[in-house]
Amino acid sequence: MTLVMGILNVTPDSFSDGGRWASTDAAIAHALELTAQGADVIDVGGESTRPGAARVTPADEQSRVVPVITELARLGVVVSVDTLNSSTALAAAAAGATIINDVSGGLADPAMASVAAGTGLTYIAMHWRGHAQEMDALADYGNVVTDVRDELATRVAELEAAGVSRDKIVLDPGLGFSKRSWHNWQLLAHLDAFDELGLPVMVGASRKRFLAELTGADAPVAARDLPTAVISVLAAQAGAWAVRVHDVVTTRRALAVLERVDSARMDP
Repeated sequence: MTLVMGILNVTPDSFSDGGRWASTDAAIAHALELTAQGADVIDVGGESTRPGAARVTPADEQSRVVPVITELARLGVVVSVDTLNSSTALAAAAAGATIINDVSGGLADPAMASVAAGTGLTYIAMHWRGHAQEMDALADYGNVVTDVRDELATRVAELEAAGVSRDKIVLDPGLGFSKRSWHNWQLLAHLDAFDELGLPVMVGASRKRFLAELTGADAPVAARDLPTAVISVLAAQAGAWAVRVHDVVTTRRALAVLERVDSARMDP
């Protein structure tokens, strides 16, 4: 069954929710709401990775996420930390996070692989070519599907060489990161290409820019939740380990339809 990862941005500059959950109390309350709505995991991030976003220091990032992770873990919530920084990943692990979600796949911080190996946490390695300020200029591919697959295979080899257990690695094709709009659709159309890597895959399409083609550029970002839910179903059909979403309710309903159809197919 595909897991639903609820996004919790503890940042003042998120593209999708604009700092609504930037305070510790608001973030914890929203995380509990997402959990009640059906999120299996809460992904807590303290640094925006939207195109053009400014970097924050690890100290500032940790001041945002560690208190939230500590309380959620105390309450029994499964927590992932969304970070590029090894020191933040280590602090989050100490606070009770059980998953490291690194959008750079270990490329942004050379010490990340050793932290992933040392903590033994599940490690999500996303396809990445550069930081937010430069990512759009790096969207140059011969064949985006094979290029992303091969670059992820290289990351896996390097992570394993650094001591990260293969059974702890999850891959993310990195929709929206150094990808032009059509690249994202091509990756979604060929998720099965990642099967040959033999590792679980997470899909994170939620509210991303390429979905504005379907809703209109002037529509609020929440209008992208329905297309996101459809993509979640397609990802689940392709065998995705998890989908990462802002709107848990719509995605859960969409996945419930798929589950009913699959059940009916098994028991005509």
